[in-house]
Amino acid sequence: MSDLFKGYKGPALELLKKFNIRVWSDTAVKTTRGDFKGIVLPRSENDDDTHIVLKLITGYNVGIAVESVLDIQEFGYKEAHYKIPEKQFPFSKEKKNVKLLGTGGTIASRLDYRTGAVIPAFSPGELYGAVPELADICNLATEKLFAVFSENMGPEQYKGLAKAIGEEIRKGTDGIVIGHGTDTMHHTAGILSFMVQNSPVPIVMVGSQRSSDRPSSDAALNLMHATKTAADSDIAEIMVCMFGPTSDEYGLLHRGTRVRKMHSSYRSTFRTIGDIPLAMVDRKKITPLRQDYKRRRNDRNVDILPFFEEKVGMLYYYPNMQPDMIDAMVDHGYRGIVIAGTGLGHVNKPLYPAIVRAAEKGVTIYMTVQTLWGYVHMFVYDTGRDLMAKGIIPAENMLPEVAYVKLAWALGQTTDLDKVKQLMLTPIAGEITEREPYNGYLIFQGGIPEVEEFIRKFHK
Repeated sequence: MSDLFKGYKGPALELLKKFNIRVWSDTAVKTTRGDFKGIVLPRSENDDDTHIVLKLITGYNVGIAVESVLDIQEFGYKEAHYKIPEKQFPFSKEKKNVKLLGTGGTIASRLDYRTGAVIPAFSPGELYGAVPELADICNLATEKLFAVFSENMGPEQYKGLAKAIGEEIRKGTDGIVIGHGTDTMHHTAGILSFMVQNSPVPIVMVGSQRSSDRPSSDAALNLMHATKTAADSDIAEIMVCMFGPTSDEYGLLHRGTRVRKMHSSYRSTFRTIGDIPLAMVDRKKITPLRQDYKRRRNDRNVDILPFFEEKVGMLYYYPNMQPDMIDAMVDHGYRGIVIAGTGLGHVNKPLYPAIVRAAEKGVTIYMTVQTLWGYVHMFVYDTGRDLMAKGIIPAENMLPEVAYVKLAWALGQTTDLDKVKQLMLTPIAGEITEREPYNGYLIFQGGIPEVEEFIRKFHK
């Protein structure tokens, strides 16, 4: 296929040839559904052959059906290159030194027009070329540790990341930013909260919901908020920094053990569960929302505990779950299981024999709640009491994902299940709280009069 028609085939290719239009041409397209102006983009090799794709002047892409096209005129041509050149970051003695550790994800990615997918492609050093405002915030050094989507993060990357953080702290870095894909960012934030303890500096995880080539991308602002936090914040904890509201008013800093991704595409997808965020952040200031956080220190001391037992799993309970789900995990050598149970922490009776067999084989099982908000209370009903008698341990109000990574971390250190229990039920980084505040659980139901009245006060 000629480079002039990258990815096009069938009727779409014939249309471009008919009007002598090349990929990357600046065009005006007249169709039965209206007129469009934009750049003809390459077509993904996996897409159909009945559309051409334009990038409009708004920055958004639109597919135009071949059968609707009446005429196409070319007004210019400039082949696009989607690699951002690396630039030397300017240094200032007055600014704090921040290290950006790259792992991949949408905040450091581009669109691959061959497949139509977002791929990790930008090295962290290229980010200054994309977001020059970072130079107004700090002195930024970068290091690309991995180049993976967040679903491919695992024990190897967790351990490597924890060790790299320890090295940077000991070198004297004032703050650390971790570029990470959003899908499993809360898992990594959770495990780092246990692997990296008593940090003297802020450690800020950041990503973006929308890739950098989109006009609605949150990548640049999230990066600015994260570097501002790493450079100037007094909060020395593992945090996730992402959009607060859906607009670009401010970001929120969420504690690493109480945060969760709650929407597949909203920019404001992350929220603190069962508590309130640590702080708000914008390009000028950081506004704490609470005072019970660990403070920045001047020393270089940090505890790096990079332990992880891979044979730990998590089960999301559902009605009619069969005991062979647990039996299979035991037979395959799993040492620990976290269950996200119903209500206060329940599963059905047919699972009881499998739970007993697991306990007899030395498999430790912890119960969390799939409601996310609230505590496990297994002493309220007979079901809970029966399950505890069979060996299941309530995990208080740990989020299921946090209980999973903490159990893997604990079992990575010892085979003594009493010591594992002590580690699991001793709060380390806010994963277990004494109580959930009244404003730690707010879910508004749209459509009902009182909520609609409240919303109209802010959105006219």
